[in-house]
Amino acid sequence: MRHRRATLAALVAAAILCVPLPSTAAGAPAGKASAAREQAVAGKQVAAGAKRAAAQQRALRRAKQPVRARPSARAKKLARAKKPAGARALARAKKRARARIPARAFPRSRAKAPARRFPLAPPSNKPNIVFVLTDDLSWDLVDYMPNVKRLQREGVTFSNYIVTNSLCCPSRASILTGRYPHNTGIYRNTGDDGGFLAFRARGQERDTFATSLQQAGYRTALMGKYMNQYNPTRVRDALGRPYVPPGWTDWKVVGNGYPGYGYRIAREGRVVRRGWEPRDYLTTVLRRDAIGFISSAVGAGQPFMLELSTFTPHTPSTPAPRDVGRFSAVTAPRTPSFNEEDISDKPSWLRGHRRLTDEQQQRIDEHFRNRVRSVQSVDRAIGRIRRELNRLGVARNTYVVFSSDNGFHMGQHRLTPGKLTAYDPDIRVPLVVTGPGVPAGRVVSEIAENVDLCPTFTELGGTPAPATADGRSLVPFLRGLPAPADWRRAALIEHRGAVTSPADPDFPARGSGNPPTYEALRTRDSLYVEYADGEREFYDRRVDPDELDNVYDALPEARRERLTAAVAAMKTCTGVGCRVASRLGAESPLP
Repeated sequence: MRHRRATLAALVAAAILCVPLPSTAAGAPAGKASAAREQAVAGKQVAAGAKRAAAQQRALRRAKQPVRARPSARAKKLARAKKPAGARALARAKKRARARIPARAFPRSRAKAPARRFPLAPPSNKPNIVFVLTDDLSWDLVDYMPNVKRLQREGVTFSNYIVTNSLCCPSRASILTGRYPHNTGIYRNTGDDGGFLAFRARGQERDTFATSLQQAGYRTALMGKYMNQYNPTRVRDALGRPYVPPGWTDWKVVGNGYPGYGYRIAREGRVVRRGWEPRDYLTTVLRRDAIGFISSAVGAGQPFMLELSTFTPHTPSTPAPRDVGRFSAVTAPRTPSFNEEDISDKPSWLRGHRRLTDEQQQRIDEHFRNRVRSVQSVDRAIGRIRRELNRLGVARNTYVVFSSDNGFHMGQHRLTPGKLTAYDPDIRVPLVVTGPGVPAGRVVSEIAENVDLCPTFTELGGTPAPATADGRSLVPFLRGLPAPADWRRAALIEHRGAVTSPADPDFPARGSGNPPTYEALRTRDSLYVEYADGEREFYDRRVDPDELDNVYDALPEARRERLTAAVAAMKTCTGVGCRVASRLGAESPLP
């Protein structure tokens, strides 16, 4: 009986621990001596197996316990001092016993799982959009931005992309809504006809590319600058949180971010104040937030639209710490219009400017160097974002768009640094697009405008543009197609009155130019400016690309009349009617 129990125990131990049983001849009865030996061997095996099983159970229990912080040497010393000698000896014995447990006793599940490279949710079929919008960036800075140059090599460059107004807020209103200033009612940065407060009061926030894309299932984000007058500490919603306009899923917007430091940013429903340390540099903070947003959207399998809106390179053009002191040999471009020799043919608001002194030119050069330094952080952000898109596997389904709200003059026509004019440095800015299906290295010379961005973004997202949009989609050019037969022949620029408020961040410095109200038409070959006081300018850009010689007085009367009629049609057009007006009577020669 005891022999059968021992044999049964050995079988159980062998089944559990995979221990081989001692072999006997098949069917041969075991003798008493043999039975005793088998019983002894089986007993030892059972005991050993039980011991190993107990050790494994203890190891499993320890593996399931939470990991505790390792005590410091001082804590260990204090703990030993409190224990009696017997307890310390017992602890040492337990430690030695644990050390003898083989490593294979611990479960493999304790190993850290490799990080996932691909999103948990299935990716969306809709393309993503990353829109990098800079502040006051002119074409002369692009040569110092290697990542933007790479965008040009890999995508489409619009060489005649014109803004509707060379002030920040009116231009941004046109970008968001696809409407001209005479339809948004936003002509300035402040006052009843300008700034965020007027934009909201006029109901313009209800129909933007953000609202359209969000309704189409996009996760949307605005990071950086929204509009002049927006301050997250002063503009609150009903719950006391920073106000977020319709259409935005993620909102990390700054009020006064021009210095690059010491700003307040709306973040997760509260206002966060940043300091003056290198880690607080605004463009770097926005770049990190942008990458975090992209990673989150991709992880959720949701298409995204990100607008990264920098304050750079707007005055004071603060560079990142790593860029201070760089480009010390760079000077502002000395184009033919720089410190123009003869301005007797210019309008009265400009004719009184004297030629720039050597000291003024040196200050212009230093300002230009700071502008070059400051855009390095933007250029690096573009490179880092594109690398993140590649890492996440969504680069081939993402459009990257680079542009500016307006340009900036630096010495042209005797003007010290500033904007506000209808001249080329102020109103013609970069627009570069790369993404799926976009032909590499293409340059589009047709007239494009910032009112075209809203319908372009919505078409890329597979949703209609707001019915009130005056602009047209640029998608045909992104597909490599020729210009539509009815494409515009002129862009409209609208400026209302001189800037008079010192609180306006674009309040012009002495000598930078502060023109009165005007409307202007810009074609590929000409610039026509019509001032409210009756003065006129016309430049034939085919022979005078620097806009040196105002030849309006030499134009035939019939052509002057056509120009006046074209401006009258453009400055009152709405929606589809703007397409007709911008053709300038296609059956007749250009005005």
